[in-house]
Amino acid sequence: MAGHRTPPDRPTDAVLCRAEELDALDAILPFDRRDQLAAILTDDDVATLKHLAKEGMGANTLRALASDLAYLEAWCALATGTPLPWPAPEALLLKFVAHHLWDSGRREDDPAHGMPAEVEMGLRSQGLLRVAGPHAPATVRRRLTSWSILTRWRGLAGAFSTPSLKSALRLAVRASGRPRQRKSTSAVTADVLAQLLSTCTGDRLVDIRDRAILLTAFASGGRRRSEVANLRVEDLIEEEAVRAEPDDPASPPLPCLAIRLGRTKMTGPDDDARLLMIGRPVEALKRWLHEARIDSGAVFRRIDQWGNVDRRPLTPQSINLILKSRCAKAGLDPQKFSAHGLRSGYLTEAANRGIPLPEAVQQSQHRSLTQAAAYYNNPDRKRRRAARLIA
Repeated sequence: MAGHRTPPDRPTDAVLCRAEELDALDAILPFDRRDQLAAILTDDDVATLKHLAKEGMGANTLRALASDLAYLEAWCALATGTPLPWPAPEALLLKFVAHHLWDSGRREDDPAHGMPAEVEMGLRSQGLLRVAGPHAPATVRRRLTSWSILTRWRGLAGAFSTPSLKSALRLAVRASGRPRQRKSTSAVTADVLAQLLSTCTGDRLVDIRDRAILLTAFASGGRRRSEVANLRVEDLIEEEAVRAEPDDPASPPLPCLAIRLGRTKMTGPDDDARLLMIGRPVEALKRWLHEARIDSGAVFRRIDQWGNVDRRPLTPQSINLILKSRCAKAGLDPQKFSAHGLRSGYLTEAANRGIPLPEAVQQSQHRSLTQAAAYYNNPDRKRRRAARLIA
């Protein structure tokens, strides 16, 4: 296994070779991090990622695995002075938990508690660590899961199910006392969406694009920002128009479009998940494609300061920034909203309108019914009879 690490400012032939190998994964991995990943990952790591891509691993999952793998490699090198071993011994897994989940109060009295300062500084210098204090438990669990998945894909057995690790993780989460943070503190429901769309009424390309992004992301079930950024013209399928009122033959027809999702968290590699959009979102999307003269490739693209449409697609982070920018223009607090608010907002709005949960989940493609049901439990709880049995 290639264990030697070379600083990014002095690339060797091996690092350059890995960068070229990562070029083959450019459609999945973030190109702007290619050189950083090449300097951190080993040859075996890159080979594993290419193998997973060929096996049909979903793009979002592969991107998360690559990011987590780079973090684990860098952390292990700084924490132990050696490359990440495969399989990882139980002691290393326990060290990872101890470095990332710790008691903030105890840290004040014992500076050695938690992640060592030199490890923290090393990760920050590489741009891999941005949070202050203990990590979010969900992040630690996700990286341990990624570590376990990559171990299995190498044909090895890890110590991820040992009682000591499970106990350490449970106790560390309790000790860290870090509350769970929502991805978006406020849901983008229909009323909020209307305020955002009111800022996109101009004829500038950027207004036409942003209107299409907001309507498409919401109406398609609250698509994840990565799914919106990765949407391609080839994924759009024209469908026959439908009636505004299905039971009224005299009602006006509305345009209908199917979106091919491909592999998602809810589907397997051979499934062809699709969902429908009807009416205004379809009109907005078609107008954007027409005005931007896009007939293939990425649907949503960058627009330069002169109004020229770039060939490069928007990044998931760009989708988030666009929503926040529209929030500011609408007089809303951008800190309270994120692109995930479109996803939670769709289900919240569906609940408010009395749409059955299974029907809404079929559109949103949530893997967890429990998670989706949480949005159905929140709106208008004070108006429901369950809380008024003996009022």
